[in-house]
This record gives sequence, structure tokens and C-alpha cells, in this order.
Amino acid sequence: MSVPRIRVIDSHTEGEPTRVVVEGVPDLVGGTMREKATRFSTEHDWLRSAVCNEPRGHDAMVGALLCEPSEPDCCCGVIFFNNVSTLNMCIHGTVGLAATLVHMGKIGPGDHRIDTPVGVVVARVHEDGSVTVANVPSYRKAADVPVDVPGWGIVRGDISWGGNWFFLIDGQGPAVEFANLDALTSFTWSVRQALEQNGITGDDGMVIDHIESFGPPTDPAVSDSRNFVLCPGKAYDRSPCGTGTSAKLACLHAAGKLQPGVVWRQAGILDTIFTGTVEELPDGKVLPRVTGRAWIIGESVYHFDPADPFRNGIPSSL
Repeated sequence: MSVPRIRVIDSHTEGEPTRVVVEGVPDLVGGTMREKATRFSTEHDWLRSAVCNEPRGHDAMVGALLCEPSEPDCCCGVIFFNNVSTLNMCIHGTVGLAATLVHMGKIGPGDHRIDTPVGVVVARVHEDGSVTVANVPSYRKAADVPVDVPGWGIVRGDISWGGNWFFLIDGQGPAVEFANLDALTSFTWSVRQALEQNGITGDDGMVIDHIESFGPPTDPAVSDSRNFVLCPGKAYDRSPCGTGTSAKLACLHAAGKLQPGVVWRQAGILDTIFTGTVEELPDGKVLPRVTGRAWIIGESVYHFDPADPFRNGIPSSL
């Protein structure tokens, strides 16, 4: 497929990359943002692959398609995706998107409503450049759920929604340390496969495609916890994972361990930090607010030579 011009702006949020497609966006006019995401996935998956997969991308790359919102009071719409599929929601990506929009001169400090496939979120750009995302309502679906994981025995975790479905494991498996990346990846991937094989899902049969393992913080004066998050494409999240932090906040609140307005400091595997709070909602769910920082690191224009066999990316093996 020959495409005249695709321009992207790259950033990283606390270490995790976001690549925003700002020109060359396919025509997705009409319908809700979820319907647009479905149409993007079925009709334009080549663009997802071209942006996130090699030779332009890599397994940890997260893309964001900047598009027209379906909700009229939003500044933009966005569809997130990675090396294997579209994503329901992405908070680190929303922080990166906000930083990109500031870089482009489209927004400034203040609150900005953003339309996503799982609902409207609000990104507050602070004067210091940090961004707080008021996420979609989040909740713990089930606590202390056992799953038999080959090679590990019974592993217990909470099932929680934070914009994506998570299985949260505390104090089991390899120690949450950067030196254990391979072991943590193997452990969490085994857990994900076991969940699918045992039919353990989120609501409406949705796949639990994020696995989050927790350990003590490197420095308790700086953070309250350290996590390792395995993303759907089998890459680990370099940031503390915003939707994963939201899922954690929901579990802590459900367990009576986090009161509204109290700050939780979640460190990721690189010891970068997201801070978060919750607001109680009438239906028992919580509204998480997660704060982090993103930095613009580059801009590119993509070329698609018809003779290039990998112009649309090298497909992931997953």
C-alpha cells in the first residue's frame, strides 16, 4: 500500500514510549470512538503494524492515532495500539498525547477532555509540564483469585479494571527487580496463559491481557510499591503503567487500604513514578487520577516504497 505521507511525534512517559500519528490518519468519520477503533483495527491494521513493529518500531512501542472525537466537547479523539492489537485505554499514552498536543501548540495548561474507546478522560496539563489524567471509572472485580500456573503452582491475584483488565499479583513469583526482567516476563506470561486456559476473564468474557506483579519499593521514602507489568504484546511496561496504577488504586480502595484523596506513589520497574488518588463514585467504583510526565524526543515522516517488503512492518510472532 502506497501512502503519501505519515508524520509521527515520539515521546516517552516515565520511560515508556508513545508514538502519535498526527498526519496521514485514515478516514474514520462517524460512529463512537469504540466503533472507530474497531474500524481502524479491521480496515487499517497495516498502519498499526507500520508504526509499532520493526523496522520502525519495536515490541514496547505504543501508538496513538490522533483523530476527530465523537463527543463534541472533547479536544480530540485517540485510538491506542501496540505491536499486536488496539488497546482499550492507555494512561501513559494519554500523558504522552497531551505533551504532544502542547508541543504542537494545540493545547496549553488546563483541563482537556479526550475521547477514547472506553469513554471520555480528562487530561489536566500543569504549569510544570506534568499531566494528571482523570481516568474512566475503575473497580476490583474479584479478590484473591487462584489460578494454577504450570511451574509455579497456585498463584493468587485480584482482577481489576482500570481501562484495561489486569490480574494483580502481590509477593509471588520472581522479585520485582530490574535484574529479573527475563524471569518476570516468563512468570507473568505463564500466568496470562493460565488465566486464558482456565477461562478466567474480566466482565463480558473480556481477556485479562495485562499481568501486574508487585514488590516492595526500592526506597520507601520515594514510593509505596514497585511493579512489573506485562503488556498484551509480551513487552514489559517501562513506566509504572497508568491503567495498571488505576487498577491497583481500585483494589487498595476496595480492601480499605486507600482513602479518597490520599496519594499513592507507584514506582515502575525503572523506578520512575506515577502518583495517584481516587474519588469514590456512587456506584461503588472509583475515579482514579494518575499523574506523570512525558518528554518529546523526536518527529518523523514515514515513507512507503511499494518495493519495500516491510513497508507495513514486520508482523509480531504472537
